[in-house]
Amino acid sequence: MNLHNLLFGVYPYIALTVFIVGSWIRYDHAQYSWKTDSSQILSRRNMALASNLFHIGILSIFMGHFAGLVLPHAFWIALGVSDLAHQWLAIVAGSVFGLMCLAGGTLLWLRRVFEPRVRAAGRAMDVFILSWLMLTLVLGLSTLPVSIGHANHGDPGVMLALSGWVQSILTLNPNPALLENVEPVFRLHMVFGMTVFLLFPFTRLVHVWTAPVNYVGRAYQIVRSKRRAKVAASA
Repeated sequence: MNLHNLLFGVYPYIALTVFIVGSWIRYDHAQYSWKTDSSQILSRRNMALASNLFHIGILSIFMGHFAGLVLPHAFWIALGVSDLAHQWLAIVAGSVFGLMCLAGGTLLWLRRVFEPRVRAAGRAMDVFILSWLMLTLVLGLSTLPVSIGHANHGDPGVMLALSGWVQSILTLNPNPALLENVEPVFRLHMVFGMTVFLLFPFTRLVHVWTAPVNYVGRAYQIVRSKRRAKVAASA
């Protein structure tokens, strides 16, 4: 088995297995470590801007990758979206949300590395995983000029090859041959992306599994001050 088949035929399953089983084991055996380890209390400078840019950007990128790579090709055709239109949509959305994520992530990285209180309270893995995410993002942004070149020539072949490969992995019928003619920058980006899933259970990223989405629909919390309680009691 050559390196290409190992990376794109075997490694995806290693990464996904560690991602799922590792997250389960950590939740089962180390629930007190299942948290974001927020450092906002240590320093608020640029925190709101950086965090919002980073989270909106990275969540949008994830959903865009899911829509573009996981949803079947027939789904987009049924919606009346041609392959070329789909490619331009991915380019525009990837550019906007990628740059948002890059700006926010850079601010967070600088804050975590150069803010003394944040650096002292943090862990090496916090800096490492943020650095890895940013490298993965930069590689993803580096694919945009290549994708624009393909789109300008009316060639959505690489996009179809990437989505076909992802779907072959998810249907347990891996087809690494689909990526043999894909530019190296795409393949490197994909290896870095798969490694994020491999590292996921060992980092603060696990808090994504328990995102507090129920906050949107939960009842308001009623808070009464002691002063008001005393006034009511005396009346």
